[in-house]
Order: sequence, then C-alpha cells, then structure tokens
Amino acid sequence: MSKSPSHKKAQSKAAGKGGRTEHKLKNNKILDALTKSGKKATEVERGGTQRSLQSAARRLKISQAKQKVLQVPQKDMSAATEAMKKIGVSGTVKNMSSTKRRSV
Repeated sequence: MSKSPSHKKAQSKAAGKGGRTEHKLKNNKILDALTKSGKKATEVERGGTQRSLQSAARRLKISQAKQKVLQVPQKDMSAATEAMKKIGVSGTVKNMSSTKRRSV
C-alpha cells in the first residue's frame, strides 16, 4: 500500500537534510527515517492498532540509533506509549505536528 502524503512528509522531515528515508535494517525490515549521523531513528505509524504500533516499536528496537522516536497521531499517543513499554523500547512518542511528546 502506498504511503499517504502526510506520512511521506513526516518521514522526510524526520530524516532531515542529508538523512535517509526507508532505511533497511538487519532483519530485512525497513525503518522510516534515519538522520545523517545515524543517531536518531524515527518510525512514523499512522495506523492506530496495537499490532501496528508494536511492530513499529520492534523496528525501533532493532535500529542501532541512540535516540528512538515513534511519531503517531495525537489520539494514539497513549496507545503508542503502552506499545513501546510492552516491547521494552526507551525513546520518545510524539504527535504528527511535533507539538507534544512523551518520554518512555
């Protein structure tokens, strides 16, 4: 399924100048965005189901980045926080417009 324009926009903004989108991980999964320095990994998840949030958290866990960010719509922030706790990933959950964030 193709990605929505807001998903693509969030990916490119998270990658920053010189960063990579659609970065391939060791287990043949694809991470949404990785900064140029490789220190910050971002996963954008617009589907609010627990299953999709947990799989996004797993992709963040596999990445070797020091900072891990899960970006979701504001209504899904609490579910995303719970998904990251369940998978055992420490990082940040933020909304799509980057105005609110929660540390996990």
